[in-house]
Amino acid sequence: MLRHFPNGMVDVAVVGAGQTKYGNHALGLKGMWAEAASKAFASIDGDFSPSTIDEAFIGSIAFGGSQLGNTAALLTEHSGMEGIAVRRVENACASSGFALRDAWMAIKSGQADVVVAGGIEKMNDLTPERKRYWLGVSGDTEWERLAGLTFPGTYALMARRYFHEFDSNHDDLVNVSVKNHLHGSMNPLAHIQKEVSFEKAAGGFMVADPLTLYDCCPTSDGASCVVLAADHVAKQLTDAPVWIRGSGAASDHLALHDRPSITQLKATQMASSKAYSMAGIEPKNIDMAEVHDCFTIAEVLATEDLGFAARGEGGKFARDQQGQLNHGNTTINASGGLKSKGHPLGATGTGQVVEVFKQLRGEVESARQVRDAETALTHNVGGSGATCAVHVFGRDR
Repeated sequence: MLRHFPNGMVDVAVVGAGQTKYGNHALGLKGMWAEAASKAFASIDGDFSPSTIDEAFIGSIAFGGSQLGNTAALLTEHSGMEGIAVRRVENACASSGFALRDAWMAIKSGQADVVVAGGIEKMNDLTPERKRYWLGVSGDTEWERLAGLTFPGTYALMARRYFHEFDSNHDDLVNVSVKNHLHGSMNPLAHIQKEVSFEKAAGGFMVADPLTLYDCCPTSDGASCVVLAADHVAKQLTDAPVWIRGSGAASDHLALHDRPSITQLKATQMASSKAYSMAGIEPKNIDMAEVHDCFTIAEVLATEDLGFAARGEGGKFARDQQGQLNHGNTTINASGGLKSKGHPLGATGTGQVVEVFKQLRGEVESARQVRDAETALTHNVGGSGATCAVHVFGRDR
C-alpha cells in the first residue's frame, strides 16, 4: 500500500474484527491467533492482504509462562504478517485494551495507515493450583499476593465494603449474573451459553464471601483481532467502518490499601472522562457498553464509574434491570460479558471491540442485537483497577 502521512491528526476506524470462540481450546497459541486473524481479515469488505499492515500490537500476560518472550513475533508469522513491526503489550487483564490504544495512536499520529490490535491467552492447560498463581500475578506482590490474597478475595473485599457503604446486597450481584448469562446464552462465541435462574445464582458455591461461583468469570482460552485504518484508507476497505471517536486510559494504586476508596475505580473514571470528552458526548449518549465484569461487583462499580448510574446506585441499576438488552438507556454486556462470554485475559479488550464492531454494523444474532445502536463503549480493566482503557465508538465519525 502506498503510505500517506497527513500533516494533521487523522480519524481512525475499525474495518475488520474477528475472534475465536472462548472456552477450552484444543488449539494452541498459534492456531487460536491464526483463526482470529483470519476471521478479522475475512470481515473486511474490500480486497485485503495482511502484507499491507504496517504494525501490530498484541495483548497477553503469557499465562503460565508459555511464551514470555517475542509472543507477538511468533503469532504474526503465522498470520501472513511477516516482517512488520510487532510487539506484545502487557497490562494485566487490560493488555489488549491498551494494545488497541497503542494501535489507535500509531494511526492517529500519522505514522501508520493500517494497524492490527489483538490479544490472546491460553489458560486451561494448567492445574487449578497453577491457575490461581497466575491469576494473582496482577496484584501487589509484596502486600497482597504474598499475604495470600487471591483475585476473588480482592473483589470480595470491594463487594463487602460496597454493601456497607450503600443500599445494596448480594441480590444485586445476582441480578448482574442472571442478565449476563441471559445475554451469553444467545452468543455462539460465549464460553458459557446457558441461562441461570436467580435462585441458582444466589445459591452458588461460595468462592470468597460474598462472591459465589456465579459471581465469578470463567478461565477461558481465546484470541481476538481487530484491524484499524486511517480515514483516507478505511473507505477503500469497507463501506461500513466503525469509528473510534474517543480513547482514554489511566492508572491507579495497585494495592487496595493504598486507595482512598475501594468502592470506585479512579482509573475508570479518569479514562472514561477523557474518552467522553474526545468523542464530544456524555454517558447518556451511549447505546451499548461492553464493561469489564470479571466479577459481578466489577460491573456494579463500572456502571457508576462510567456514568450510567449515580454513585452508590449501581446496585439499584442492576436491580431494576436497566442494563438488560433493550430495556434501559444503555445495554450492558450484550455479549454476555466476561461473566458468560469468558475472560481469556489478554484477549478480552479487543474481544469487546469485536462485539461492538458487529453490533454497530447489525451483524450479530437478531435475538441479541441492540436496537438502533449508533454509539458504543468498551471498558477494559487491569487487575483490580490499577489500569484501565476506555474507548468510544460510533457508526458516524
